[in-house]
Amino acid sequence: MPPTTQARPWRPPLGPEGFRWEIPDRFNIGAACTDAHPRQSPAIVVDRGDDPPEITTFGELGDRARRLIAFLRERGVGEGDRIAVMCAQSAETAVAHVAAYLMGAIAVPLSVKFGPEAALFRMGDSGAVAAVFDADCYARLAGELTELPELATVLVTGEAGPAAEARALTVLPLSVTDSADLAVVAGDTGPDDPALLIYTSGTTGQPKGALHGHRVVLGHMPGVVRALDGFPEQGDVFWTPADWAWAGGLLDVLLPSLYSGVPVVASARRPSPETVEHTLRRHGVTCSFLPPTILKMMRASEVDYSHTGLRAAFSGGEALGESVAEWARGALGVQVNEIYGQTECNLIVGTCHAEFATPPGSMGRPTPGFDLVLLDEVGQPVAAGEVGEICVRLPSPNAFLRYWNSPDKTAEKTAGGVLHTGDLARVDDDGDFWFAGRNDDLISSAGYRVGPGEIEDQILRHGGVEMVAVIGVPDELRGEAIVAYVVPAEGVSGTDELAGEIQALVKERLAFYQYPREVRFLDELPTTNTGKIRRAALRADHVSTSDHARPTPEDPS
Repeated sequence: MPPTTQARPWRPPLGPEGFRWEIPDRFNIGAACTDAHPRQSPAIVVDRGDDPPEITTFGELGDRARRLIAFLRERGVGEGDRIAVMCAQSAETAVAHVAAYLMGAIAVPLSVKFGPEAALFRMGDSGAVAAVFDADCYARLAGELTELPELATVLVTGEAGPAAEARALTVLPLSVTDSADLAVVAGDTGPDDPALLIYTSGTTGQPKGALHGHRVVLGHMPGVVRALDGFPEQGDVFWTPADWAWAGGLLDVLLPSLYSGVPVVASARRPSPETVEHTLRRHGVTCSFLPPTILKMMRASEVDYSHTGLRAAFSGGEALGESVAEWARGALGVQVNEIYGQTECNLIVGTCHAEFATPPGSMGRPTPGFDLVLLDEVGQPVAAGEVGEICVRLPSPNAFLRYWNSPDKTAEKTAGGVLHTGDLARVDDDGDFWFAGRNDDLISSAGYRVGPGEIEDQILRHGGVEMVAVIGVPDELRGEAIVAYVVPAEGVSGTDELAGEIQALVKERLAFYQYPREVRFLDELPTTNTGKIRRAALRADHVSTSDHARPTPEDPS
């Protein structure tokens, strides 16, 4: 079938000289990631251990996506509707995303790490009318999906269990869509039409949905090209252990690779030093996004990576550290570039060893195509060498459209014609950025940006908790570890048992990476005269004391 939007893959120049954006009047992520490439070229390579991989070509990816579109349209799903996708790395995950984009719907990626509370909030807030789950995720959520009044159709990869009978909710295996009509007319979309809704943590309350247009893939290309020293090159194969539901997996790896005609390896296996080495070597991976926690895990092992063939790699989410970077140069044979950004506007600063030298500890330089400015508390540019908030001048092809159903938060995020990151930095005479902290209480743990608000709301549901404050504290493996300071309810003692219940509650209902590694009990929380919790005082307390700490056993995730 002819493509809905014919667009040749655009590869921006590596350096800033002569840079120009190429944003066409009509653009569709799904068409650009399938129809622009030879039908027989491999798109998704599914790792099956020692067995031969399962390969889905670009032609098959487009055909399967169009069959899914036909099926969904028969069930009343159309342009602008939200389709949740909660699957481990697989061909089916890519099919679901491409289908959503091709039909002009909005994909809502959900991490496989989410528990019921986290997943149901995002589906409910977005008003998702359809969802695609893998079997494990469906089994975890099946009993509670009927709480979502707008969700009518659920497709499950593999065998689908019976739907709950509280209301009409159709649950079917995804394979039923394979027999649908292939003659589908896909949506005609522009670069600013909504395509993707990714939820990002905030410092208070529930997560916010960052809505992106189809141009988000084009907006990511300068950062990906630079982070991978001139991506793509002939024969490139891309893989990341990062969940495809996050910006790091979806927007840094999957979609830019498919847009560029580069095959992506999918692996649902939990990362370990052995599985990482196997995946890199077995599938001839040349490019990878490896978060710092993964690289630190690899460095701590005795696994030999000398037979892998990486030519380029990048990392992000937290500072890599010179010792890990030096290990990677020796063990992997690559100089790992570092990237910086956030869900609302990603890959805006980074290093590129092929282009310029970066002093250890620096964030790097602005990505070509992005106009960055450091602003003080009243929105004025700071003097050279002074610390200010990193802001991106708008409009920008990589910037989100708005927060979902939150105009006040959108206005706050984009006040003064710039996108406010909330991160502080300074710039030296060579143009290198140096991170100086956050101007809010967001926590960066194991590459995830975690807001304390969602965790606190969940802990407060425990009957034994009167008040709680969640903070991040320095941690060698994760960058920051999550700590909960709890005031027990009247008549309740702060015991190890209560601490364990609190940790289990967060781990089960939200996500594994969000549970507090320590729970500390206080008679009262330190507050300001206006009643705001003084988190800085809690962080100081953690540094100076270790009493009442209830750490959990270490886990590599």
